[in-house]
Amino acid sequence: MTSHLKDHYDVIIAGAGPAGSSAAIQLAQHSLSVLLIEQKRFPRPKLCGEFISPECFSHFERLGVSEPMIRSNPATLRSTVFYSSRGHRVSVPSSWFGGGLALGLSRATMDNNLFVRAQAVGVDVLEEAVVTDVIEEQNRIQGVRVKTSEEDRDYEARLTIDATGRPRILTRRLQPNHRSRKPPFVAFKTHLSGALPEENVCEIYSYPGGYGGLNTIENGLSNLCFIVSARDVRRFNSDADTVMNETVMRNRRAACALSSARRHSEWLSVSLESFGFSDPAPKPGLIAIGDAASFIDPFTGSGMLMALESGELAAAVAVDHFKNHSSIVEMRNDYLKEYHRKFSSRFRVSSLLRRTAFNPRLAEMTIIACSLNTWLRNQLARATRSRVDGTQSTVSMS
Repeated sequence: MTSHLKDHYDVIIAGAGPAGSSAAIQLAQHSLSVLLIEQKRFPRPKLCGEFISPECFSHFERLGVSEPMIRSNPATLRSTVFYSSRGHRVSVPSSWFGGGLALGLSRATMDNNLFVRAQAVGVDVLEEAVVTDVIEEQNRIQGVRVKTSEEDRDYEARLTIDATGRPRILTRRLQPNHRSRKPPFVAFKTHLSGALPEENVCEIYSYPGGYGGLNTIENGLSNLCFIVSARDVRRFNSDADTVMNETVMRNRRAACALSSARRHSEWLSVSLESFGFSDPAPKPGLIAIGDAASFIDPFTGSGMLMALESGELAAAVAVDHFKNHSSIVEMRNDYLKEYHRKFSSRFRVSSLLRRTAFNPRLAEMTIIACSLNTWLRNQLARATRSRVDGTQSTVSMS
């Protein structure tokens, strides 16, 4: 039923993933009216590495979801180990990213915890709804057009936020003639039983044309998520099992850890056009967060953190400008400035590391070098995040 929803909100957010739901929670906590629109019905699976770095827990505490996350029985991950194709390895302790443990938790569970919290703090939600267009007047975005099984309806807002992830559904509505190049990569994800990653470890595998990760999540299952070239996907007739066997399993450690694994869920897949910045503020009245604003390389393990950070940043900027009655153009400019200040340096580092991740020889050399030099691997790991000052909350689980 949509009859209880208003026609006008302070903020409309499309996409109820971690970026969208976290922004909605914080905006509602500042007494702003928020409509959160989601294409699926929760809980739902999502393609993701399902690695939650330690820094995320301080965000969970501020959002009021730390207890539900712990009650969801996530796996604890004390380190991330990178394996070259030939078996060389380098370990990065999770404690380097805030003093605590990383977590392995499915996106279906994590996102649902945030979604339930958003409703609890007064966010209006609309599930199984498709945003068909943005409402643009006088060169600014003033809301969205939405289609549900019941009706087509317009919703207006002072600010609209694109949190639709890599599809960037709202932003692309402003580029009707945009033709993107054929995506060079494809990502796959499934849940497995019987996989054998090292206990309390997230394992990252390098192989020709891509890389992948395996870690335990709740209920004793493991999440496998990997990236391969679109060329290889076509070569193996888009059969995910064959793609995995012919690419990921060329890594010695992956072949061992996955030798007895059985799929517990269907494969999910998505084409990847590019990494790095997209457009965090495409037009006055519309800003983007999470993967809709920029897509950081999954090997950094900081994608979930960036979703929460960008949601928090968007909410802070919006609250400040609404409070001070600033213009929508000023809000957009401030968001752009703060976004680039916060995230630009880590994207530069990730861009350099990407060349290594997709080249087995370079990956081999880098892993060997980092295994011999603790300072080097510490600096590279931290460079993919904001500065950790030791004051963040940490999760401790037995």
